[in-house]
Amino acid sequence: MIPLAWEEIEALELGRLEGREAGATIAAVLADSREAGPGALFVALNTGVEHMDDARARGAATLVPDDQEAALAALATLVRSKSDARAVAIVGSAGKTSTKDVLGALCAPHARTIWPERSLNNEIGLPLTVCRLEPDTEILITEMGMRGLGQVAELCAIVRPDLAVVTHIGPEHLELVGSVERVAEANAEAIAALPSGGVAVVPAESPELEHFLVREDIALRRFDPNDAELVDGVARFRIDGRTVDLELPFTQRHNLTNALAALHAYAALGLPLDRAAEGAKHVVLSPWRGQVQPLPDGGFVVNDAYNANPDAMRAALFDLSERAGDRRRVAILGEMAELGAASVGYHRQIGELAAELGVHVIGVGEPARAYRPAVWAPTKEAAVEAARGFLQPGDAVLVKASRAVGLEGIAEEITNFARAWSPS
Repeated sequence: MIPLAWEEIEALELGRLEGREAGATIAAVLADSREAGPGALFVALNTGVEHMDDARARGAATLVPDDQEAALAALATLVRSKSDARAVAIVGSAGKTSTKDVLGALCAPHARTIWPERSLNNEIGLPLTVCRLEPDTEILITEMGMRGLGQVAELCAIVRPDLAVVTHIGPEHLELVGSVERVAEANAEAIAALPSGGVAVVPAESPELEHFLVREDIALRRFDPNDAELVDGVARFRIDGRTVDLELPFTQRHNLTNALAALHAYAALGLPLDRAAEGAKHVVLSPWRGQVQPLPDGGFVVNDAYNANPDAMRAALFDLSERAGDRRRVAILGEMAELGAASVGYHRQIGELAAELGVHVIGVGEPARAYRPAVWAPTKEAAVEAARGFLQPGDAVLVKASRAVGLEGIAEEITNFARAWSPS
């Protein structure tokens, strides 16, 4: 981290600050006491106060903040003020984390780049990412979640992005914002935050977003899903009048579109398209984003259980259908959360799509009854037992739900009990 003088942190008046003397510096801001050491500031978040003694024993200074989100924002803003790195804000209803993962890997061979692990995209995770800035960092890639109007704007005030990527606009958090148009408005706050001369990377077709693409002092780059395809296992992209082939660790159509958005951002940062393959070989997607695990007799299970909204669910079902070939298709689906009054209708639509695609659904939780599943389970534990009785060798299986449902462990459970299907 860019070093901060102890006096600078004291001047912020963030709460109870202990463990350093005048003239000392802080070279890391952490929320995990196990990572603490000399020169670090451990910020006690939530139950973190129980680990203060551990952090101090490891040589770290400590902060018990009066307001943890405000404290992290202030620390990150101070660090960002000392950095000349170009910053990227990735927003959207789906695909943010995968786009971030791809863009970070593409940039890293050509510029000193920092990007978050997993989905550190809220008022806690994003400031901790910004606090990783080093004096020589050239590119900062951030992911910004949205659960209401004004939140993206607040995160952008910390990051000060030069480039915004809007991955997708669709139904999400409707019980909080009310409509897809308001979803677009909330995500467009990243475009409003750009300085004159900034760049916005946006979908080629997104009617709800068009109203916010009126600034004449920024550049627009539009990505079209038709400009991404898989050719003999290699991802082929058409961008800026040329063709770029990349070997990527995924084949899903929606992730190819995410990679195309990342490639546009990479080009907008002035990095060489003819050398994009150098970073592509190091792409690693965050956990539970379409991870495929083999099952006996040629079957497989796709663990895409990190999150779900209607558009992401459709994409996952289409991918399962394409990937399955002549295998039997089964989807273990939980709730798509925070869809408000339209929730039942959206769940029914997904159930109808599954039926059209020949996918047998195991529904998990009360809202999943609207899928009209072949089998229904009240809890994730019951879903494992339902899967044990329903699945067959050779099946193609998808596991997907909103994060709050907690289905991410089911794919591993299936893999474990499926071992009994074939002799060892």
